[in-house]
Amino acid sequence: MGKVISSDTAISLIRDKMTVGIGGFGGHSAPDELLLELAAHYSLHKTPRELNIVAGICPGDLTENGFGLSAIREEGLISSIYASHVGMPPAIGRAIAMNKIAGYTVPLGVFSQLLKSIASKRPGVFTKVGLNTFCDPRLEGCKINNLAAESGREVVSLFDIDGAEYLHYKPFKIDLCLLRGTYSDESGNISLEHESFYCEQASMAEAVHSCGGTVIVQVKDVLENGALDPRRVQIPAVIVDYVVKARAKNHPQCYDGGGFRPELVGEKRIPPDKIVPMPLGIRKVCGRRAAFEITEGDIVNLGIGMPSSVASVVNEEGLSDKVTFSIETGVFGGVSLQGVGHGAAVNPEAIIPIADNFDFYNGGGLDCAFLGLAEADAEGNVNVSKFGSRCTGPGGFIDISQNTRNLCFMGTFTSGSTECYAADGKLSIRESGGGMKFRRRVGQITFSGRHAWKTGQNVLYITERCVFKLTDKGLLLVEIAPGADLRKDILDKMEFVPIISEKLKIMDERIFRDKKMHFCFKRRKY
Repeated sequence: MGKVISSDTAISLIRDKMTVGIGGFGGHSAPDELLLELAAHYSLHKTPRELNIVAGICPGDLTENGFGLSAIREEGLISSIYASHVGMPPAIGRAIAMNKIAGYTVPLGVFSQLLKSIASKRPGVFTKVGLNTFCDPRLEGCKINNLAAESGREVVSLFDIDGAEYLHYKPFKIDLCLLRGTYSDESGNISLEHESFYCEQASMAEAVHSCGGTVIVQVKDVLENGALDPRRVQIPAVIVDYVVKARAKNHPQCYDGGGFRPELVGEKRIPPDKIVPMPLGIRKVCGRRAAFEITEGDIVNLGIGMPSSVASVVNEEGLSDKVTFSIETGVFGGVSLQGVGHGAAVNPEAIIPIADNFDFYNGGGLDCAFLGLAEADAEGNVNVSKFGSRCTGPGGFIDISQNTRNLCFMGTFTSGSTECYAADGKLSIRESGGGMKFRRRVGQITFSGRHAWKTGQNVLYITERCVFKLTDKGLLLVEIAPGADLRKDILDKMEFVPIISEKLKIMDERIFRDKKMHFCFKRRKY
């Protein structure tokens, strides 16, 4: 077992200013034994300093002193972060906002494919994903704070290929990575069988190995050679340098506070009628309205936050067998988890690597996508990635929204403290949140309305009190909730005046009743 070392020995291999890849995805699969050891080592020795962190969806549990990258928050440890999403470890996001860490965020699909490019020594990723968004070098070029903008580092450039515009996301060297698996054998073969999904663990290991770097993997146990089913080995021993056995408390399946859940990885199945339905509230109202946009047989992506409510609604209505839900993590089927558990699903039908999943998405594999809505403006632009100095990053939002023909953005109509109640077929708005989400201009363009219109996408913006549709002239108000007042509850809560449809409809009253809707999906037209 020459590859098995202690966590402190593993961390001693990290030198100042190294570029270090971190595995995991939000609330899942972070190498916490190693991250906590890194934090303790730095606190005691003030080294390694000024690390350049590379991650996909930065692992974190949404708490200040919690797991994931929050563990390595001490000032001076991190110099820069190149990631897809930085919102799950709040301390890290705040350090970026305060210009203590240079921040660069890229679309998740681009990130996963860039790791493959680094692994195979290709010249980066050439793609249209990110055009006309903040990733475009004509706008912000993926630089999300002043420290990054002043660094002189260019991570993306604009190319013309046969008369068409493309973005080139540039490769770079990764010196070392801290990853996580389920089991290792004595040789260092790594299985991921109890991880909720695969993240980019294997791709990052391949990339680091190709760079001549050091691959370190945390596991919950080391088994004798021959004990692992080779079909479950995702990271072969030939690209693993060292293995660290973790303590159970530093190896949770998910940060949701529960233990191992076999129903997330196919070792157990929960009958659909035993999955507890969502209570009637704003999230369910939006999920129900969105579900009306599904055509029977659709392959549908569900984003983080409110979009995950759609799967719960569909399951409650007994229609789960008539649609296939997909999550950016590579999970197909089942009922997606919400909150810190996003990315996993109860009763998944298939789990594939993230990079393969985005190949499917980019090739037009999705029929429809339900994504979050933090801000929108008169042109139909959407922002989910940056608010003032606070940045979270796009995750897979840009890859998905630019490659799916039918889109539904979902969110509350206002931000802040809101008291809205659905009952007896109507919406009662007692107190509207003080923050306006429909702005004259969004704080950052994560989705371009003009780009979507030019490419022929069908786009809706769904809230609990109204629905908008994207047109060539901007947002068109097409539906209003029963019980909502057009002037007081909608127009007065916007920074711009939308176009109002001459055929303004009332949203289906079934959405606002505390019982099943008993609806059917739209039928596909051939």
